[in-house]
Amino acid sequence: MRASVGDPCLTVRVPLSLTVRVAAQFINCARAAQGDQTMTKASDLVVQCLESEGVEYVFGVPGEENLDFLDSLSRSDTIRLILTRHEQAAGFMAATYGRHTGKAGVCLSTLGPGATNLVTAAAYAQLGGMPMMLTGQKPIKKSKQGRFQILDVVDMMGPITKYTHQFASADNIPSRMREAFRLAEEEKPGAVHLELPEDIAREITDSQPIPASLKRRPIAEAKSVSAAVRRIEAARAPILVIGAGANRTQTSRMLTRFVEKTGIPFVTSQLGKGVVDERSPHFVGCAALSSGDFVHRAIEAADVIVNIGHDVIEKPPFFMKPGGTEVIHVNFRSAEVDPVYFPQIEVVGDIANAIWQMAEEIVPNPDWDFSFMHTARDAGAANIARDAGDARFPIYPQHLVEVVRGVMPSDGIIALDNGVYKLWFARNYRAHQPNTVLLDNALASMGAGLPSAMASRLVYPEARIMAICGDGGFMMNSQELETAVRLGMQLVVLILNDNSYGMIRWKQADMGFRDFGLSYGNPDFVAYAQAYGAHGHRVTDAAGLPDLLRTCLEAPGVHVIDCTIDYSDNDRILNRELKTLSAAI
Repeated sequence: MRASVGDPCLTVRVPLSLTVRVAAQFINCARAAQGDQTMTKASDLVVQCLESEGVEYVFGVPGEENLDFLDSLSRSDTIRLILTRHEQAAGFMAATYGRHTGKAGVCLSTLGPGATNLVTAAAYAQLGGMPMMLTGQKPIKKSKQGRFQILDVVDMMGPITKYTHQFASADNIPSRMREAFRLAEEEKPGAVHLELPEDIAREITDSQPIPASLKRRPIAEAKSVSAAVRRIEAARAPILVIGAGANRTQTSRMLTRFVEKTGIPFVTSQLGKGVVDERSPHFVGCAALSSGDFVHRAIEAADVIVNIGHDVIEKPPFFMKPGGTEVIHVNFRSAEVDPVYFPQIEVVGDIANAIWQMAEEIVPNPDWDFSFMHTARDAGAANIARDAGDARFPIYPQHLVEVVRGVMPSDGIIALDNGVYKLWFARNYRAHQPNTVLLDNALASMGAGLPSAMASRLVYPEARIMAICGDGGFMMNSQELETAVRLGMQLVVLILNDNSYGMIRWKQADMGFRDFGLSYGNPDFVAYAQAYGAHGHRVTDAAGLPDLLRTCLEAPGVHVIDCTIDYSDNDRILNRELKTLSAAI
């Protein structure tokens, strides 16, 4: 049997043994060609929905179950496929895209092992508040391969996403897609998951994409704003603590205005870095450590803490105690009450609007006393400066941070993997703008640094971007060097090489255990980079590091820098010395 119709894709040879379901689809397709032009293949509809949502990239590793979708995607004029070498890296890239843009990043995998490889990235996005979402699956109505590679991916993704759904009918694709994007992008952003079975991808439907609705976030109620303002005005020494939820564009502007009007000192969590320019004289420091640093002394000196964008996924920069310092909670959502967190006043609603309202209403109190906080600020800055000039080799981490800050422009982006160097950068590196220090203090997964830098390059094609990775974290997704080279990226990858899992060795020392089980060997990173078509460099002394970094940042191509690092003083400084020095001020 042959059916010839106007659309070339509908000139099809069909065997006589067609199942009733496929025959019905063929008839629908023929009817569409004869007049009803609204009939669409499901995989084409999925792509249309993605286009309607403004998706620019799909990151991933397709499998045979994705081939219909892949074919549909090949005809999109607005969406670019970023083919990666591992699904986890694709998920990290999608999450970082969401972090930068506020729009859901889209990553793609096949079923089974491809889907399980996305689990870490989904958890990374979910805890870190980064919107992302599509996995394939075998036919759900009839499969000739039994349960080969089949896992219940929807059930697996449930605990680590805001929403997970398997498409069982092409007709429902638009509503489920719109719902997924809505949930991924609304506060608090996070991961969602959609599964497109192979047979559903081939169905024919007359459904159309559902456009996003016009919406505005609820704003904080005026009485709660006034209550917060009155308490701040009546305080002896208020302080602002800026957390992950405040890392939004409008919030950054409003908070900067609030700080400039009031002069109230502020500290940040690791994920709050850069929300307000840290060159401000009111910046006390980042709570990179859990306790015992100068910033913690400043917080202890406050009688009112204004906690903006607090998220329980971060290690808290302070703990509440009954009868202790009062806390004002400013966030999109009400506070999650915990034995160490039970705020007395809550300002719930859009954070930027809430801070704007507070800035409009507040009258700075001339009796506020910030002298001890300023002392803690100055002591912390002096401590950071003390070792910044130590040009020993292998490179001292404090000096490394100083050099990187010196070569990076204000809008330059550093993407940190996870290791003990993350603490040094969070503590010592002053961020000038939001999302210019990409670190993960939520899932704290290794392997995210290089993919995050690559996603940043796609979002900001003109920015100076540097991935900063430990040797352990780099090797977890080092294969993505090929992806970066293939895409013609300009990128610097700085590998901090100590031939060990340095963060865990630091913890091991802090707990009094002997040094055991955490050291390994590395490849020749210069040769390794060159094997992928990247440029390899090796740091041989501290004096040449600044010029090498500048040269690599300005040159085209992917540049990998092998930099041996000296962590020998980590235990002494971070575990003991800082506690003693900060307690003495």
